[in-house]
Amino acid sequence: MSTPKQQGFAMPPEWAPHARCWMAWPCRPEVWGEHMDQARTAYAEVAQAIAAYEPVTMIAKRELIAEASLHCGKGIAILPLEHDDSWARDTLPTFLLDRQGQLAGIDWRYDGYGGRSTVFAKDARLTATLCERLGVPRHAAPMVLEGGALHVDGEGTALVCRQSVLDPMRNPQLDQPAAERILCDYLGVETVIWLEQGLIDDETQGHIDNLACFARPGVVIALAGAEDGDPDQPILADNLARLQSAKDARGRPLEVIEIRPPAARLGADGRRLTASYINFYLANGAVVMPMFEDPMDQPAFKALAAAFPERKVHQIHALDLVRGGGGIHCITQQQPAPPDPAP
Repeated sequence: MSTPKQQGFAMPPEWAPHARCWMAWPCRPEVWGEHMDQARTAYAEVAQAIAAYEPVTMIAKRELIAEASLHCGKGIAILPLEHDDSWARDTLPTFLLDRQGQLAGIDWRYDGYGGRSTVFAKDARLTATLCERLGVPRHAAPMVLEGGALHVDGEGTALVCRQSVLDPMRNPQLDQPAAERILCDYLGVETVIWLEQGLIDDETQGHIDNLACFARPGVVIALAGAEDGDPDQPILADNLARLQSAKDARGRPLEVIEIRPPAARLGADGRRLTASYINFYLANGAVVMPMFEDPMDQPAFKALAAAFPERKVHQIHALDLVRGGGGIHCITQQQPAPPDPAP
């Protein structure tokens, strides 16, 4: 069977035009505990911010449709679908386009982050269900992966983190060359840039969307500059060095925009919350980014505003999101729009 790349499909960069943003309404008490109401308010705020720029559809369990609709308000579509959790980036399709603008979806094997989450059977079927509803081809990939584990530049380069992609609880059968072949075949890229490790206590075990992302071809935004003594400092310094020495698929060295992390915050279990300014969503004409009631909020805002001068930057309070284990990028998944026909 031919791969998506052989069929002419590739993953568009996140700054390409979107047809829709997909989200999934929080529904799992084990994740949110006493913060469920705050989490739902935060999800609704993110949905409303994005809906000012592009259509948003919120997946919700049937018994939660009325509640989701009430919180989200007018202009946000609610789609009743069974699901286990609310990390749309990781459980919905990684969308692809071919040269004619036809849509397809990658169905990565989803196993609850290497079995770290024990309730995931419905989420594992979500991509197949959504591809069927949209009437688009589904490409079942031969590896465990989540959408938050990858980023592309639209010109043949992917960015990933070894800790999550080569996690022995996810893909014990794969070494780096084998994983790289699959990533190239399914994302439509030629070059994979590997970072080594994710943030301390990251429940995803190293998703790239907390570490670095492309702002445009040849330019990467990276979390860097943690203070000495911070356990994330050597991790971020190593990732920065790897980015500074890397070249993309076009042979270009990368320009790296550094954004300092917020101060460490601990959850109720004593583990460090995975708070990162890199975990933002690029909507059509806007950046929807987190804020953490931290002195670094404003420098991060200025850095992203400078990186995306053509977009309006919106900051959303995100501490209630990271208490559940993710951020704004984690709870959203863009569906690319077909390119405008040539004149």
